[in-house]
Amino acid sequence: MKINYKQILNYLDKYSIKILSEIDHNTVFTKISSVSSADYDDLSFFSNVKYIDDLKKTKSKACLINEEYIKYLPNKCKPIITDKPYFVFALLSNLFFKNDISSNGIISNTVSIADNTTIHKNVQIDPFSCIHQNTEIMDNTIIGSNSKIGPNVILHSNCIIHDNVSISNSIIMDNCEIQSGARIGGSGFGFDEITKQKIYHNGNVIIGNDTTIGSNTTIDRAVFNSTKIGKFSQIDNLVQIAHNVILGDHSIIAAQSGVAGSTNIGDYVKIGGQSGIAGHLNIGNNVTIAGKSGVTKNIDDNKVVAGFPAKDIRIWKKEIIKTSIKK
Repeated sequence: MKINYKQILNYLDKYSIKILSEIDHNTVFTKISSVSSADYDDLSFFSNVKYIDDLKKTKSKACLINEEYIKYLPNKCKPIITDKPYFVFALLSNLFFKNDISSNGIISNTVSIADNTTIHKNVQIDPFSCIHQNTEIMDNTIIGSNSKIGPNVILHSNCIIHDNVSISNSIIMDNCEIQSGARIGGSGFGFDEITKQKIYHNGNVIIGNDTTIGSNTTIDRAVFNSTKIGKFSQIDNLVQIAHNVILGDHSIIAAQSGVAGSTNIGDYVKIGGQSGIAGHLNIGNNVTIAGKSGVTKNIDDNKVVAGFPAKDIRIWKKEIIKTSIKK
């Protein structure tokens, strides 16, 4: 898709983002690329000093860049100055690449729909999906093929449910996207340790608006009340979130991580891949947990931790250095 600079300015203006450049408004870009792979008609971005050598050799026509790094640009590459180049790239990736997905309003004749369900306007349900009892699907929602929705589900407006998804006992708020193979609202992992008598889970899952759930991720329903995922959160593929977990707003969990039951996690938390968090803990706001960490104790606000057992990352780094020197 060819995008001119005027279109870029107009698109960013919707987000109140300002950029500075001397580029002519009619200048056309073929696509947006990394500095290393960009061609002569591409727009690139620079946000990580690890790639400074690639920046020096980039072929791109222009580059989203912080002002302090302009001196490294080749002469033929025009700077587009922003203090948040990666954020601007993220926004523009939607302008260049995203095909807006919208409901076609068609419910396939192979879809099974229970009697006591409510389906609102312009809902798309693709072949061989099944809508169970006590389910409500609101305007403009899309459900892919071979998915199972219900019982006891409310899908709010503009949700996208991909193929082979199972959702039960859940409330999914507006503008959420559930990737293929996710399972939400199933029974949690709970039983009496001596007799192995299984505990019946009677709660649900609530997912806040504008949240994405990755492929093959599982989110268990609560025992009594709700397992909650905050709004504007991003959960990667292959993540396990157990019963009664509360995850705050704007949180990020990378792939292959797991959160054990009844743990409370604050807002703006980042959890690196393959991390594990024990149950019944309190994780504060703005916490960063490095990849492959094992969290066994509560974490206060604004902390960065790493290792197993997870500890302040500065302490962990010193211990790693000491261990390496001894070897």
